Amino acid sequence: MIASISGPVLASGAGWVVVGVGGIGMRVEVPSGRVSQAVVGDEVSLHTSLVVREDSLTLFGFATQDELDVFGHLIAVSGVGPRSALGVLSSLSPAEIARAVAAEDEKPFRKVSGIGPKTAKLIVVSLAGKLPESAFADAGAPDTAPGDPVQRAADAVSEGLVGLGWSESDARQAVQDARDAGAPDDHAGLLRAALALLQAARGGAGARR
Repeated sequence: MIASISGPVLASGAGWVVVGVGGIGMRVEVPSGRVSQAVVGDEVSLHTSLVVREDSLTLFGFATQDELDVFGHLIAVSGVGPRSALGVLSSLSPAEIARAVAAEDEKPFRKVSGIGPKTAKLIVVSLAGKLPESAFADAGAPDTAPGDPVQRAADAVSEGLVGLGWSESDARQAVQDARDAGAPDDHAGLLRAALALLQAARGGAGARR
């Protein structure tokens, strides 16, 4: 795993830089507009994530640890690949992402190319409670809210499921059933459990037909 890379810039373009390391030029994909347009000869230091695919090895680099952490959380969301995650971080800073997640506002994510309404909603629900504390500290959003935090998580997951196309009654019933079955109280765990129940019910209904 390549956790970081430092060295002189050998070449650069929109969304990428080539960094010289030990006589080798390593291409790193970076957020456009978030990593300053590097000038050939400049020294750079980037936090990196190596994404391995069957036919490629791609290195993604970020100016801050927060950006790298948010990238990791984004690519863990169903339907969000590394390029889409990079697009989000090209459009929004970690603080802006944290603010949108805290406000349960998917609109900023819908403005990113390749992110549709359902995926934007899923990002908001999945990232709740997952972002680094430092990102929230800069977001200007409160880290607590009145009421039961477990119920807030359940309500947020229900709203997220409605945003994904399920009826409100089905969504709330699935969340309640998932909680009764011992699903985790965090957003991501509860969302996965409720989605599994809804998909299983849909599959059963299809089989009966």
